[in-house]
Amino acid sequence: MSTNTSKTHRVKAILSAIGGFVIVTLLTFVGLMAITFFIGRVIPIDPVLSVVGDRATQEQYDAAKIAMGLDRSLMVQFIAYVGDVFQGDLGRSVSTNRSVASDLARVFPATLEMATLGIAIGVGLGVPLGVWAAARKGTWIDQIIRVFALLGYSVPAFWLGLVGLVVFYATLDWVAGPGRVDIFYEGLVEPRTGLMLVDAALAGDWQVFWNALDHLILPAAILGFFSLAYIARMTRSFMLDQLGQEYITTARVKGVSEWRVIWVHGFRPIRVPLITVIGLSYAALLEGSVMIETVFSWPGIGNYLTVALLNADMNAVLGSTLVIGAVFILINKLSDVLYRILDPRSR
Repeated sequence: MSTNTSKTHRVKAILSAIGGFVIVTLLTFVGLMAITFFIGRVIPIDPVLSVVGDRATQEQYDAAKIAMGLDRSLMVQFIAYVGDVFQGDLGRSVSTNRSVASDLARVFPATLEMATLGIAIGVGLGVPLGVWAAARKGTWIDQIIRVFALLGYSVPAFWLGLVGLVVFYATLDWVAGPGRVDIFYEGLVEPRTGLMLVDAALAGDWQVFWNALDHLILPAAILGFFSLAYIARMTRSFMLDQLGQEYITTARVKGVSEWRVIWVHGFRPIRVPLITVIGLSYAALLEGSVMIETVFSWPGIGNYLTVALLNADMNAVLGSTLVIGAVFILINKLSDVLYRILDPRSR
């Protein structure tokens, strides 16, 4: 009987946790929609004028305003906007004359692909460098890594992108130039997932795969450099705190190897805060790729958002902002879940 009661309590606890997760996520998303909607209405851009043009008559302007529902009160407009968003309707883009939802479904995978490779580079190099710097605190190795990380905070993204193109593409010819693939490879692979590398691999077209990777490696490496700087700095800070603990001194006195002291006793406790750091870095790459996408003519959400802003395309701007914000929410919630899995004390 007690076993059944225990199982019932466990199921109730799991269902309660899932319910709480869903409710908090939905409330956060609705708050995000409110912020994006009201900011979109406050900024000095007339969405009606961007549709009808500045040569339209007053009658045409008024008719378009009524058709777009902008003659209603802000609260009524917001309620209608929330209903449309939950139905997957983000409005129609003035720039492309297509639905914003279909545009975002087309451009977001390109940003996701570049940011994913970028965070892989950032984590793969940033974590070991941060650990190495902490283990060699005060030495020339530590100083070099700290200066390298500082550059990641200081160098403008667009400048580094331009320099990268001049050096590695125009001068050394080590990588391909702007764009996602060479022009004669466009349209050869069916877009199943929107991720060019995955679609090319699924189609078995390895020429397109290697060409896409050739185009991807430089912008992803630059994004990875910026995430590497933050991850290395935070890893070093976490490790310094752990390496100063008494149990580390005890392990060294007992003759435990330095490798085991650093990577087992020192590194394991910092995995939990590192998850949050990596999650925020990944979300920042998805959001902050605007400059890199512009420099490299990368057909992602950052480039799409830039064009929408220049054309006063408010539906596209709000839709893009909403998707980026939703990604932030999702990554933060996933970080919380991983936090609970790795640290039983937080359950």
